[in-house]
Amino acid sequence: MQSRYVDGIVIRPLRDGDADTVLAVFQRLSTESRRRRFGGAKTHLSPVELDLLARVDAEHHVLVAYADGEARPAGLARLVRNGSAAEVAFEVAADARAAGIGELHATVACDNAPAMSLLARSSRRLRATWLGAERRVVAALE
Repeated sequence: MQSRYVDGIVIRPLRDGDADTVLAVFQRLSTESRRRRFGGAKTHLSPVELDLLARVDAEHHVLVAYADGEARPAGLARLVRNGSAAEVAFEVAADARAAGIGELHATVACDNAPAMSLLARSSRRLRATWLGAERRVVAALE
């Protein structure tokens, strides 16, 4: 996948071993974002954690997002395959709003309760409108 430009956001794949990008996003996360993403207080990443989070291969897929014109990454989206299932995780920088990102948008199938739950946990203000069998969801960044 090459870099793509979508609604003011540049999205590119993370290169395997790109620990600098992973660390740049981690350092920009607020305390609350770190707690939500890692399930508890997290002040730093160990070298082992950093290596694991920078891993990209057939089971580990990671995208990096940049606000248009910004040199520093605003967030990461991660998918880790485990057979026919996958775990997803998102890290969105605390100052993404300062870079012009105020909302996360998603289209979710009406029967996809886990995705709606994930979006609801990522934002205190969630707006959803029905589009046939899907919901267009807007999650305001804190």
